[in-house]
Amino acid sequence: MSITILNPGMMTTVQDMGRFGYQQFGVSASGVMDPRSTSIANILVGNDENEAVLECTMMGPHIRFDQATCIAITGGDLGPTVDGVPVDNYRAFLVNAGQVLRFTMIKSGCRAFIAFAGGLDIPVVMGSRSTNMKAKIGGFQGRKLEKDDVIKFRAPKTDLKNLGIRHISPEFRPRAEYTLRVVLGPQDDAFTELGIKTFLSSVYTLTPEFDRMGCRLEGEVIEHVKDGNIISDGIAFGAIQVPSAGKPIIMLADRQTTGGYAKIANVITADFRILGQLKAGDKVRFEQVTIKAAQEALLAQRASMRTLRNALDR
Repeated sequence: MSITILNPGMMTTVQDMGRFGYQQFGVSASGVMDPRSTSIANILVGNDENEAVLECTMMGPHIRFDQATCIAITGGDLGPTVDGVPVDNYRAFLVNAGQVLRFTMIKSGCRAFIAFAGGLDIPVVMGSRSTNMKAKIGGFQGRKLEKDDVIKFRAPKTDLKNLGIRHISPEFRPRAEYTLRVVLGPQDDAFTELGIKTFLSSVYTLTPEFDRMGCRLEGEVIEHVKDGNIISDGIAFGAIQVPSAGKPIIMLADRQTTGGYAKIANVITADFRILGQLKAGDKVRFEQVTIKAAQEALLAQRASMRTLRNALDR
């Protein structure tokens, strides 16, 4: 009852919603880059939203199924096929024993998420199955997947209630320019009025310097009151650091636990679904919102997940 990795793709790792409560000990939260897509994938196959998935970046893996089970693929469109036949994203479907899931080419977004009905047999480490590659803990042997890796299923399911309706329209749509909503702070007072205005009015381009830890942006220089250095403090997913050179860096899932650059703002949680799908060359602008608006957006997103589960399980 397992899958075998025939080709790992560019970078495929086991991730769930993250390993929280350990940043004080220097352990990164890790977790998926696109929590909403992960939640949807798990709901489509009847799993808990925090169930571990395979996160596939840019070029997806080739996976042979040694046991039949239902899966769902969400997030970016990396061109999934089963035995050479294209399959839909955002739809739960059965893969039979002996069949091979492949990804042909990236069509939109950056990362796809594969959920397996009943979950993968991955040990829980400090409350999470997520892979922390830098610390080599969690996931599958603390690393990205490699050729010939075998991962067992916990409780594979070949039939799901209402399987025929367990699908929704793909959510991510490519755009010429993406808007990320942000809450200013916690060190927005380290920037001049002009610096804040520049940050909120400019269009920035993601550089090739991006990974699960963070992404550097190219664009207008953001002016500091003095410089970009602060006494190191904690870093959240979506924190936007601005070093003294004035170019922003967005911190992501595998971010370090603390940092010494001033943070001008933080991308709101509800927009991680966009942030996690960006890649080099994409253009973004930032829109300031209030903490209340950020909270309401997150609550609305959670409500939509409950509505989806109720509709599929009725």
